[in-house]
Amino acid sequence: MSRALRILLAAILLLGGVLSLSAAENAPLARGTAIIDPDLLKKLDQSDALSISRLLEPERNATVPLTSDQLFASLPQLKEILPAIDTEFDRYIAQHKQSVPSETIGVGDGFDVQLFDRFSLKSASTRFVLAGIVNRMDRAYVSEESCGEIRLIYRLARFGPGPDGGSTATRLPMTFNLVMKARDARQADASGKAITCAEVARRWLDNGDWQGLIGSRTGPYDAMVDRIETNIQISIAPKSALHDFRSDYLLKVFKYDAATKTFVESTLENQIDRDRILADDALRRDFKAWLLEPANLREFDRGTVLIPEKYLAKAAVALTPAGLDASTLQPEFGLVEGEGNSDPVFTDNDVVGALKQAAARGIAMENIRSVAGFQRRLNDVTCSGCHQTRGIGGFHFPGVDWLTEGASNATIVPASPHFFGDQLRRRDILTAFASGKRPDFSRGFASRPQTRGSAELAGTEYQDGWGAHCSLQNEGSGTADKSFTSWTCAKGLTCQAAAASSRIGMCFIKTR
Repeated sequence: MSRALRILLAAILLLGGVLSLSAAENAPLARGTAIIDPDLLKKLDQSDALSISRLLEPERNATVPLTSDQLFASLPQLKEILPAIDTEFDRYIAQHKQSVPSETIGVGDGFDVQLFDRFSLKSASTRFVLAGIVNRMDRAYVSEESCGEIRLIYRLARFGPGPDGGSTATRLPMTFNLVMKARDARQADASGKAITCAEVARRWLDNGDWQGLIGSRTGPYDAMVDRIETNIQISIAPKSALHDFRSDYLLKVFKYDAATKTFVESTLENQIDRDRILADDALRRDFKAWLLEPANLREFDRGTVLIPEKYLAKAAVALTPAGLDASTLQPEFGLVEGEGNSDPVFTDNDVVGALKQAAARGIAMENIRSVAGFQRRLNDVTCSGCHQTRGIGGFHFPGVDWLTEGASNATIVPASPHFFGDQLRRRDILTAFASGKRPDFSRGFASRPQTRGSAELAGTEYQDGWGAHCSLQNEGSGTADKSFTSWTCAKGLTCQAAAASSRIGMCFIKTR
């Protein structure tokens, strides 16, 4: 295989993993941790049992899901969402016009940068369809009482008349995630016994009555509602003389305020506000001191850190494709020494010193063993940095397409390589919950799954098979960076540079 062809294939993977295993092959990986069966999702959607409006207003007198215009007009809980999205669009457009005045930007093929049509959010011909349900009890470290989260993921779709008198459906590039608590402390089973985290986990693992645990059946009906997350492909820019193909994704979060019964604009978890930190000397000093404190550095290494809101942003744009190495496209770029900033927040000596201090206190690092590991974690701990890593564009769960005629799990891939690669870890956590053990909530880097001793992913693109991310040997020493020594390739494959990266490559067939 020529180097040019390898790079082309690598680019395909980076742009969306279209060479992924089929969904039928992926389905076993999601057993007990996600609902991706198209027939079941279609049934649940058309019955209105788990629609957005039904979960937010259980007593609503209707039997069908609401169209987009009805949804945002009739549910006062959602009143702040569209104005907040409009504000981000206006900011994005203004920034683009300022940075690239020679390019046109607007809705439609006639523009250099083609925007998502916001009118579809106020249209009578669109609605959000249920595209997947994901168990995130692996996030119980955020709130142990709620046992983690259950995410109901909806995909925006447009419906219209078909050529044969029927109807057609087109999926639009937006997901709407209604995040529910996995458990309410007031929940009880049929015998009156309190529902425990172990019971929730067992129902999911055994494919029991997990649906009966979603939402509150008695007042207050909003007791299990936590937040809404939106992901919109805000623009695409076809390849031109100025740039390669680009696709940007706007990420927003709206936390539920039970007092006002409204979803309010919130910071994104761990979405470091790079520009604000770099511009504020006091804030950057505080952030550095906080993150390098040994206890916080340990949680940062484990992937369970919760960065205080004062350092975070209320919106993020994931720029794709971002490539394998640090670049201006990534959210942390410029915070660490060696990234083009003469005055970074973290110097190499800062990081090395913090790692030594942690070791002196008996804290063993699982992932971050070098400056390169620190930089990679600083990027993939953010929402946008994670969505840039092994995603389908800027999505990790674009959802099951049960709308397509003849769609089945044999042909539709509902989620990214990163998503499927993480299912072993998530299922291990559910298994620990089910058996009454304390789960290990740690996670590896977004580029490589944490296998927890299982060989289920061995030889696949998710771990060490063709197209997997791997560690290149450092020039001079001939060894891999300490943070990525386990990033090897399966037998018959070798780690090869897929782009300009000097540290991270991809597993391809040996050519010599």
